Amino acid sequence: MKVGIIGSGGREHSICHALNSSKRVKQIYCFPGNAGTAKIAENISINLENFSELKDFILLNTIDLIIVGPEKPLVDGLVDFLEANNIKVFGPNKLASQLEGSKIFTKNLCEKHKIPTAKSGIFQNVHDATQFIKKSKFPLVVKADGLASGKGVYICEKIKDAEIAIHEIFEGKFGEAKNLLVEEFLKGEEMSYFIITDGKKIIKFETAQDHKRVLEGDKGKNTGGMGAYSPSRLINKELDKKIMSKIIKPTINGLREIGVDYKGFLYAGLMIVDNEPYLIEYNVRMGDPECQTILPKLKSDLLKIFLSCCDEKLNKTEIKWHNKKSLCVVLCSKGYPDEFKKNILIKNLNKFKFNEDEYCYHAGTIITKEQIYATGGRVLNFVCLSQNFLESRIKIINSIKSLNWDGGFYRKDIGYKVISE
Repeated sequence: MKVGIIGSGGREHSICHALNSSKRVKQIYCFPGNAGTAKIAENISINLENFSELKDFILLNTIDLIIVGPEKPLVDGLVDFLEANNIKVFGPNKLASQLEGSKIFTKNLCEKHKIPTAKSGIFQNVHDATQFIKKSKFPLVVKADGLASGKGVYICEKIKDAEIAIHEIFEGKFGEAKNLLVEEFLKGEEMSYFIITDGKKIIKFETAQDHKRVLEGDKGKNTGGMGAYSPSRLINKELDKKIMSKIIKPTINGLREIGVDYKGFLYAGLMIVDNEPYLIEYNVRMGDPECQTILPKLKSDLLKIFLSCCDEKLNKTEIKWHNKKSLCVVLCSKGYPDEFKKNILIKNLNKFKFNEDEYCYHAGTIITKEQIYATGGRVLNFVCLSQNFLESRIKIINSIKSLNWDGGFYRKDIGYKVISE
């Protein structure tokens, strides 16, 4: 089969790597891909906002399946467009993608179906939002309504922080903002919970804990993700049942009530408070770097899983996992998540050798004349599977030190809540 992957990050490289091990996959195209995917696939530079151009390439090259990695093409309706042109595609359609594209859509769904989530207010302008926070208890959370690449969430300790957040959102820091949300602050611990569904059958697709803050100890600015580990230390059988019964199933059933069969990955960002789950947000795709952390644990053929989902045959599919711990550390460009230099050479990467159960997924990289350059804020994802998280982290940090790239930095404490040193 010929397969195409939309996206250029670490998530897409990890998907590409997993699909490349499938015996049925003969050719992989990445749109546009990165330096890592270039070694196992054909990178195609194409305007992803021009759906017709993409469709023409897919049909001309007889690509059998398209996997959409990032959120924006999903929210923009790429799945609907490709399906209308009889192209098989993995991912939720435009209406289903509102779970991520509009926090207000999700809040309304939660309210209707009694899905546990933080209490919130929705505001259309600076004045109303500011008046509300003056009467609110702190800390509280201010969120941009639309897509914000994982960065449009402010945890505000005092009123001045909230005022800054409100102004930045309405002044367009994350694109045009017609609304924002102000939420109560839930005191607990975050967990990422993944499922895959064909609209009928729901199968859990592992758990993880993501570290979003740029500095060690989970301090500093929010980022797209500095690292993750899987499984989450919080998961247990009782909590698993609660998440499925109180959050996941009511969401899928609620969408079905409005005529939407959700197909694809669904990522629930949860806050766990005294073993009770509360929904913080939904992502309508695999998380990044959670995807890079989880996929190396997968025993089953990823292509078979994708096809079963597209063909509504997940009920006949068994998903098997390696019984190992996985940890991922993201190597970033110095300055991230603020200004950082681009097109910085990574000298030693081409010569680097990885042992079994060790992986390096590319994110913000390009390859030029056989040399690899950093072009993004998050550059490389180092992943290791082992019997315990500490062993994984030690191996990863040794690899990063051996790479000896002076243009980057990373957090040395990923997984600190689950690692006893």
